[in-house]
Amino acid sequence: MRRATGDEREAAILETAERLMEERPFSEISVDDLARGAGISRPTFYFYFPSKEAVLLTLLDRMVEEARTGRGDALETFAEDPEGSLRRGITAVYETFRAHRAAALAGADALATSAAAREVWADIMHGFVQDIAASIEVARASGAIPQGVPARDLSIALNRMNERVFLTIFAGTEPTIAEEDLIDTLVAVWLGAIFGPGSRPGS
Repeated sequence: MRRATGDEREAAILETAERLMEERPFSEISVDDLARGAGISRPTFYFYFPSKEAVLLTLLDRMVEEARTGRGDALETFAEDPEGSLRRGITAVYETFRAHRAAALAGADALATSAAAREVWADIMHGFVQDIAASIEVARASGAIPQGVPARDLSIALNRMNERVFLTIFAGTEPTIAEEDLIDTLVAVWLGAIFGPGSRPGS
């Protein structure tokens, strides 16, 4: 029988973590649970990850990389097509986070107790904030959108809004936006904030 490679064992640990988090809180999952689910011993687990927290942080990193890949070059067309660009970008990020809903919720829960989780989550948010702020600044410089509040502040507010709305949907917390209305609602709010009251792209 062929032995699993190191990459396959690491993937099995990550897959086990996501599967178990769909069933119960991450705090109730042990290293033994992860090792058993991946078909390895507890000592072997520690060859790949120093702790179960490291497993969660790796899942968050990979989730964000997947979201960025899914978003593709959507932001590159922001100045020419703000609404289409935002719709594609927000949809790609949301669909990725929804596909990894349990990891996203576990990451958010870990913020209260884990400095490492806070650092990773902050890096995630800084990346999204920087991307959007840069797109706003480029579009403003070209005259495609009006000047307004500082681009970084606007980007922080909008990205944090998305974060909280996504998490309330994943957690089933009320009140929240119906999932079928989510993208239309977020795009409308983003456009209103970026263009200002009563203004729309092309107006």
